[in-house]
Amino acid sequence: MCTLTLAWQVFDDAPVAVAANRDEALERPSTLPNIYHEEPLVVAPRDTEAGGTWIGYNEHGVFAGITNRWTDADLAGNRSRGLLVGDVLEAESAAEAAQTIETATDDHEYDGFNLTAADAEQAYCYTWDGELERLEFEPGVHVVVNVAVDDEVAIPSIRPELARAQASNARSVRDELESNSGELAGEWLERAGDVLGDHEYGVCIHRDGFGTRSSSLIALGDATTYEFADGPPCRTAYEELSSVGGLEGHI
Repeated sequence: MCTLTLAWQVFDDAPVAVAANRDEALERPSTLPNIYHEEPLVVAPRDTEAGGTWIGYNEHGVFAGITNRWTDADLAGNRSRGLLVGDVLEAESAAEAAQTIETATDDHEYDGFNLTAADAEQAYCYTWDGELERLEFEPGVHVVVNVAVDDEVAIPSIRPELARAQASNARSVRDELESNSGELAGEWLERAGDVLGDHEYGVCIHRDGFGTRSSSLIALGDATTYEFADGPPCRTAYEELSSVGGLEGHI
């Protein structure tokens, strides 16, 4: 499971603000956020097993983040979803990112995903379960998990009870993270980090061999910021990107 929360066109100082947990097998190797691609400059962590990423942004102010999508469809998954995120992060705009996603799913079959792309002008989530669907986001706070994009919920026959619980947790996170009057993006991100690490909301996961591996807080706007917790946020402090990735001058 993964949880991605997007506040889009909510804050004047950062039209794209993201708080996201990555849930993954504990033994799967990855690197801290760093320069993922140089032209254009892309900042993202890297999954060293498949070479892709699950979250990041580029010098054009384009954000991309992915969650798995639980589905009953039998998909070949012949290309890594993380590589698709890397492709999207080479786009100069969210509109161009959309073209990248649509072309990629024509050319390759991926395992199920929910892929969010946003810049200051557009934001949407593409869902893929063998068929591609685009969900447009209105200004506001949005939450994407394995079985839901906001109120669009699809419960698969596999793990239905866990899927229903996940959808319920996502609604609770979205309700809690509605922006407060006069709140700045940094203040919202601080609250979001607390929610992502609070077990009351059920999105910080600890299971045998699997769990929340890291958490990201990203703001794109007047000033770009990235705070990263290299571990579950319930017990791992967020650090400024320049501290964890050696990226002074790139944010």
